[in-house]
Amino acid sequence: MKPLRRFFKSEIFNHMANHYDTPPRIALAEKLTAAVRPQLKNSRQQTLIDYGGGTGLVSLPLAPLVQQLQIWDTAERMLAIVEEKITQQGLTNVSGSLHDLTKESIHEEADIVLLSLVMLHIPDTQHLLQQLYQLLKPGGRLLIVDFNKNHSVSHPKVHNGFEQDTLLQLAEAAGFDSVSYETFFEGPQLFMRQDASLFLYSAAKPSQP
Repeated sequence: MKPLRRFFKSEIFNHMANHYDTPPRIALAEKLTAAVRPQLKNSRQQTLIDYGGGTGLVSLPLAPLVQQLQIWDTAERMLAIVEEKITQQGLTNVSGSLHDLTKESIHEEADIVLLSLVMLHIPDTQHLLQQLYQLLKPGGRLLIVDFNKNHSVSHPKVHNGFEQDTLLQLAEAAGFDSVSYETFFEGPQLFMRQDASLFLYSAAKPSQP
């Protein structure tokens, strides 16, 4: 069997980093942040990892809601911009780290893991869900924001969104339970210049094995 070609190219995102925070991306990130914020209402003593967090557009505004925010990315330049923002905003509970869960395994570090528009870049979603399960503490939560399945989109380097039942089955196979799924926004030209809708997906790692 040929190995799956990696979609998540760190060198591409390093190149994009200096021009990543465009007005359309900032506007979209504000919608994603608003959708995630209610999920963190009781998280003041918890650690949040934003995996594939880029320049922190989505998660940095959430830093006051958690004890610690860690922004993980595979692109060094993205994380350099995160560090600049941390300094500029005087944030004391935020850090950036270089990690790639398609290559490494890390166990039980986080209460909550967030992925915003990351899963669509990962070819083997089942493997990543398994890695995220290992990353979470017992009782921890996984939050995924991404696009619903969109048959108008076709691109060799990204999934064209996800179906609710498919993600539910993949999450349960990885060990998650208490799965919920909600479409929270629809808009024009959101996804590869096509009209699209976004979902918020939540799953929990059982407290007991």
